[in-house]
Amino acid sequence: MSGGALYGANVFANGIRQHYLRYGGNGPAVILIPGITSPAITWGFVAERLAERYDVYVIDVRGRGLSSTGPDLEYGLDTMAADVVGFASALGLSAPALLGHSMGARIAVRAAVSAPRAFSRLALIDPPVSGPGRRAYPSKLPWYVDSIRLALKGIDAEDMKAFCPTWTDEQLKLRAEWLHTCYEPAIVTAFEDFHKDDIFSDLPKLNQPAMLMVAGRGGVIEPADEDEIQALYPAVEIVRVPNAGHMIPWDDFDGFFAALGDFLSRY
Repeated sequence: MSGGALYGANVFANGIRQHYLRYGGNGPAVILIPGITSPAITWGFVAERLAERYDVYVIDVRGRGLSSTGPDLEYGLDTMAADVVGFASALGLSAPALLGHSMGARIAVRAAVSAPRAFSRLALIDPPVSGPGRRAYPSKLPWYVDSIRLALKGIDAEDMKAFCPTWTDEQLKLRAEWLHTCYEPAIVTAFEDFHKDDIFSDLPKLNQPAMLMVAGRGGVIEPADEDEIQALYPAVEIVRVPNAGHMIPWDDFDGFFAALGDFLSRY
């Protein structure tokens, strides 16, 4: 298994096969939920670092990586959140923390609201704040769809650089290798739901400690959004990584971990 994972495995939960990579194996449990087109293995470099302190489970969200996929499945936010709840239950994890990036952060919020005693805390990494009546998510759907279609035909790291120009060769190679596992209808549904689902209405229902990590150069979360989020959930801890774009640990690995600090194990 590349990326230093303890192992990769599958579990049947919420009616589907959920594939995950486990790193570390010691310390408090953390479920890492990637973003819209990020199979679990692409987060390996982050999970390896987290595994120095935590028992890390990186999941392949349905329709991505090696988890169940295809036209017979639902790909909405509620369903993906139910997957995470089912995953934690199937593995017998006792109140794990959730760390979600982008779409994964929205999934984490919805999962925590639907099962308030199932998770101990939430690290929300630059979640889209689009929704009904709100400004659009800054990335555009063709950026995802065009790269997936190229990956299905075979794409190399050099070609992938057009989509992710700041990434390292290793990161580009991994994305080129795995992007074809992202099922286009699942990606389209998730992107459209960024603009249909109101995640703000979930925030007052949270009862776990929560951190919001904002990418300083991401263009996703603006100061007014931070103010609204703080007003809706005053207990939220807001941290910033000034020199990172939306893919925070790709842009500023050390800054990501400095901002995260000991939040996942703080009591």
